[in-house]
Amino acid sequence: MGYKLIALDVDGTIRSAVSPIAERTRKAVDAVRDAGAIVTLATGRAFKSASVNCEVLGIDAPIATSQGAYIANPLSEEVLRHCPLTAEMACAALDSLDDCIHSGNPDSGALQVVAYSTGCLYVDDMSEWAAGYGQRTEIDVVLVDNLREVSEKCLTRIVAFGNDDDIEALERDVKPLLSERMLVMRSLPYFCEILHPNGGKENALEWMCEHFGIRHSETIAFGNGYNDIRMLEWVSLGIAVGDAVPEALAVADRIAPPFEEHGVAQVLEQLLSEDLIG
Repeated sequence: MGYKLIALDVDGTIRSAVSPIAERTRKAVDAVRDAGAIVTLATGRAFKSASVNCEVLGIDAPIATSQGAYIANPLSEEVLRHCPLTAEMACAALDSLDDCIHSGNPDSGALQVVAYSTGCLYVDDMSEWAAGYGQRTEIDVVLVDNLREVSEKCLTRIVAFGNDDDIEALERDVKPLLSERMLVMRSLPYFCEILHPNGGKENALEWMCEHFGIRHSETIAFGNGYNDIRMLEWVSLGIAVGDAVPEALAVADRIAPPFEEHGVAQVLEQLLSEDLIG
């Protein structure tokens, strides 16, 4: 019996900011689908930004975006699962971030907190980063006086952005305050994200297994970042690309060659040759 659900992280796993998805990767995904398996994305990207990669890979199955908190069909855009923060959660997260930023970091202006809703990014400072992020991802960036004003807008996540050291310290300080009520994670080294506790890529893949009638033993995931660690632990076969963060490499069942060497494609090709997919 082969693997039937293949989940791919996007950034740093199958593409980078400057390198598009390789033809070898696209062909490997086509072959996996032809073998009878479902290929999906499990990414920190918002839905609209993630969907662009579905067009390249020919993915028409539901995809898990915003760290798994938002699952939708890339063709119809039908939302199948959304785990937004409640208004109470959002305000508690903003309060905790404010406390930690201002008490633990004298240069608090170096950090920016933003809030994601469906297709929209709310900011209280139209910084160069915020404006550039909107242009790169084609997401609407909306300026508000205070992020608490939008706490009731079904926010998918709240994100703090800054340099790597500040975000590492912020995550360390915020986690004890919120982790019993919310999911707190560093995704990219410079992002600290706060989501509903039912968010997370591993929870999204569990939902997909139930949705498609696929057993846990038939799941594979590829990833490279801090936000992939729980997913790599949850699936039956967790594969980290060779240049992943050390924590992801430590929990992976298998290490693929680096992104630059088309590691995902190499592993998929090998699994296909061994009749382990489909």
